[in-house]
Amino acid sequence: MVDITKTSKTSLGWLFKMAWRDGKASWKKLTLFMASIVLGIAAVVSIQSFSYNLKNNIALQSKAIMGSDFKIDTDKTPNENLLHIIDSLGGANAQEISFSSMAIFPNKASSKFVQVRGIKGDFPFYGTLETEPKSSAYNYQKKETALVDATVMLQLGLNVGDTIKIGKTKLNIGGALKSIPGSSSLFSAIAPPVVIPYSYIEKSGLVQIGSRLDYEFYFVAKPETDFEYLDNILDDKLDTVDADLDIHTSTSRRLGRRYNNFAKFINLVAFIALLLGCIGIASAVHIYIKEKLRSVAILKCIGASKKQTFLIYLIQIVFIGLLGGVLGTSLGIILQQLFPIILEGLLPVDVEITLAPQAIIMGLLLGLFMSVLFALYPLIGTIYISPLQALRIQENNNSNTKIGGLLILSAIFIFIFIFAYWLLKDLKYALGFLIGLIVTFSILGGIANGLMKLIKKFFPHSWGFIARTSLLNLFRPQNQTLILIVTIGVGTFLISTLYFSKNILLSQASIESKTDNANMILLDIQNNQNEAVTNTILKNNHPVISSIPIVTMSIHSISGRTVNEIRQDSTSTIRGWVLSHEFRVSYRDSLTSSETVSSGVFTPNAKPNSIIPISISDNFAENAKVTIGDKITFNVQGVLMNTEIGSIRTVDWSQMQVNFNVLFPKGVLEKAPQFKVLSTYVPNEKASAYLQQELVTMFPNISILDLRQLLSVIEKLLNKIGWIINFMAFFSILTGIVVLIGTLRNSKHQRVRESVILRTLGAKKNQILKIVALEYTFLAIIGSLTGILLSLISSQLLALLVFKAPFLPSIVPFVILLPGITLLVLIIGVSNSRSVITKTPLEVLRKEKG
Repeated sequence: MVDITKTSKTSLGWLFKMAWRDGKASWKKLTLFMASIVLGIAAVVSIQSFSYNLKNNIALQSKAIMGSDFKIDTDKTPNENLLHIIDSLGGANAQEISFSSMAIFPNKASSKFVQVRGIKGDFPFYGTLETEPKSSAYNYQKKETALVDATVMLQLGLNVGDTIKIGKTKLNIGGALKSIPGSSSLFSAIAPPVVIPYSYIEKSGLVQIGSRLDYEFYFVAKPETDFEYLDNILDDKLDTVDADLDIHTSTSRRLGRRYNNFAKFINLVAFIALLLGCIGIASAVHIYIKEKLRSVAILKCIGASKKQTFLIYLIQIVFIGLLGGVLGTSLGIILQQLFPIILEGLLPVDVEITLAPQAIIMGLLLGLFMSVLFALYPLIGTIYISPLQALRIQENNNSNTKIGGLLILSAIFIFIFIFAYWLLKDLKYALGFLIGLIVTFSILGGIANGLMKLIKKFFPHSWGFIARTSLLNLFRPQNQTLILIVTIGVGTFLISTLYFSKNILLSQASIESKTDNANMILLDIQNNQNEAVTNTILKNNHPVISSIPIVTMSIHSISGRTVNEIRQDSTSTIRGWVLSHEFRVSYRDSLTSSETVSSGVFTPNAKPNSIIPISISDNFAENAKVTIGDKITFNVQGVLMNTEIGSIRTVDWSQMQVNFNVLFPKGVLEKAPQFKVLSTYVPNEKASAYLQQELVTMFPNISILDLRQLLSVIEKLLNKIGWIINFMAFFSILTGIVVLIGTLRNSKHQRVRESVILRTLGAKKNQILKIVALEYTFLAIIGSLTGILLSLISSQLLALLVFKAPFLPSIVPFVILLPGITLLVLIIGVSNSRSVITKTPLEVLRKEKG
């Protein structure tokens, strides 16, 4: 007997030799085990490495994104106090006024909703103003020409030298604008940028009451500037004049947080892939160790200790974990090269891929740690098995094994929680994910155990031989019911949940093609234009679906405390945007389909000589820290108006209609300065283009949103996001399929002996195939059906708590996924028995023993 407690080279060498010889004989089974590790680690490493590269590239390119070192912006006309602050900084190096408007192109008799950017100075100071021809980027201000988005020029067939009309002013097109700092790809798709000289903003005649203008002042800082200090001393001062300071480093952090939120989701998907790999490890080792019980018994009979037999197989697992970690990390590094291509158009910077040491080290350690941790549960059973128990292949019910198993399960749950928290950076999400995972596995495990007990208790003795034998296989010793149902159920659950989630997201951007659903919205209609605009729409045989009055106002005080008093209170939790925002509110006597009263009572009409009851949205109530009965005083262009919160509404902001944070009753604001928003329905693109052309020619200040174009952009974005989600889910699905195949392929060794005995006793080949087919069909239907039903519950919770959208179940998983998984399991299960029916029983037994 070799004593493992003697840490000699001979004893260690013997253990490694035994592990190598035994593993070499079982390399096919261990390959499927390693595939689970490789795919799970590849998913996590590729995402973590790309997130690391994205964060670094955003930090490096933050100046190019903004175009300057820092900027001051406001959506109100700059007052003397703001200009004094700007002068104290040495004056702005460049200025910009921007707004959305309709632009007319007389040469092509067409129009387009654009983002007009009037620039003065040498902006951008970092990054590139890329145009064609290149010279137009430097001389458009001097030559007083416009730079028009290159895509718009291509779509409308525009050429350099053609005319663009914005409001009352006309300019020649000096060049095609390919890129400019400060424009997001998504917003540019909805409102493409048009750059004009600063002086032409005033000449356009579009700067008037109700106009939504953004003022930006760009600065180039000295090399020694401390941006954090600058932010600290200017933040409060700028709040008092309704302005904000943006530093290129804060832009970097903001963009990083935005894409970190996106990374949280795909990290979660990758983590699920990793967990499926862990399930594959546990199930593969469980089956593998059961096959090795006779080898363990023989080793113990000739003098090997329980520690030695345990270490032989642990060494195999450690080696495979290290190899799987290396292969998975290498695959993850290769896969991250695809991310910039997949995410093209969604990223704020060009990402240069480099090796991320953190992700590489994590992948290598993860392969070793997860393989050992998830293999320990089945491995620990070998320690307390006596030679006699192993030779009889009895189930081990040793109390020490149960205690050791509970300790390992506790370690596994701690690992899942810590790793989830590290990925998601949110304690609540990590805990929720762990609880959800435990519940899912518990339900699947409970169903598997319950099924075995029910079949055993209510066994149909009157059934035929084939059906009885297949049912017996579900609960007799060496059965794989628990492992297969859990594996099949989890894989189906994941795929089905992803499918339902994608449908929830896409449904939020759907607009039914009905004449009572507006697909065109007209903004900034002045009171004296309302009748003429309405008549123009009706003259073209289109309905006026809604005419919504808009009144601009700001908050003067909340619960008796003025805005300035609240700003000076360092303990106040009221969000800053509430205090400085210029609200656009409306008044009406009824709610729309996108609104529901969550608390209080909605008042349709104001009573004379009484405080005005208003209705606010729940997000406004949360940010302003107000509730039913609280008082708010509004400044309506110099006139103070006292109000009381009468109701709080839940608003579905995803619906394609005009919604409001603050809603007044009728009988209060009718005489206040206001403008209108009209909506209509146009049946086709030709009618839309004709109406837009006529309206913009007559009323150049009006902005028109064609919701068909907007919806097209949103749907393309959602489709791309959906494709990315599916791409990332591929790792999880592929891992689940590999785990499923591995488990099923390995489970064949549990059925070979029974099949051989049946053949020896005279069973026909067709009978054996039917027995196996029925067994795997039962398992597949129960596992996949349970997974789909659980996904319905999880998707409903996601829709309610995360997406805030209605959930409409789909029949697709039931008619495609359920039979598809069942067929896959059936094919693999039947193929497992091929050797039994094509060879003699003696050949099969010799091969299995060898």
